[in-house]
Amino acid sequence: MKVGELVERSGVPLPTIKYYLREGLLPAGTPTGRNQADYGPEHLRRLRLIRALIDVGGLGITAVKEVLRSADDPRQFGHEVRGTAHYLLTRPTRADRSAPEWEQARAEVLELIRRRGWHVYPDRPEVDQVADAVHAIRALGQDDLLTLLDRYAESAEQLAEAEVGVVMQRPDRAGTVEAVITGTVLGEAILVALRRIAQEHASSKYQ
Repeated sequence: MKVGELVERSGVPLPTIKYYLREGLLPAGTPTGRNQADYGPEHLRRLRLIRALIDVGGLGITAVKEVLRSADDPRQFGHEVRGTAHYLLTRPTRADRSAPEWEQARAEVLELIRRRGWHVYPDRPEVDQVADAVHAIRALGQDDLLTLLDRYAESAEQLAEAEVGVVMQRPDRAGTVEAVITGTVLGEAILVALRRIAQEHASSKYQ
């Protein structure tokens, strides 16, 4: 297809497509003449993936480029690509991590992980993120919320097992890697939104 058809079918404006081409997010088409090229279904699919990561997943261009770079590396498989996506989804924090209370919160998170029998790196930034939340909840005197930690972990484990199981059934690497990206980034958007909807439902019972 010509670039005009790519614009029409993807809904992505021509200047944006040219920008993605310059930045290496979208591979070049097959040259057919001066300043002309043909694009295939893989270009349309890549464009839709880029837009989903940006519009729904909330990733910036730099983060999208890093995720796609990892996905295009044949030496990396689903586990490594998922790690890249997790890293890029990790929000920066302003928490003070020097206090003994924070260290105690982190120790509690690591104990939770040990209790669950999870095989993860203890230095994952998400471990610190959970510790940030535990520390903040305790500082606010909302300790009863921390009784839900095991429930959070159990729910997360059940969902993760189901998600990874679906992805690993893909017969080819390309399909597996794309499912890892969409499941990680877009699945998080679904989970957050559904949790808030469910909270509204649960709250309505107390009116």
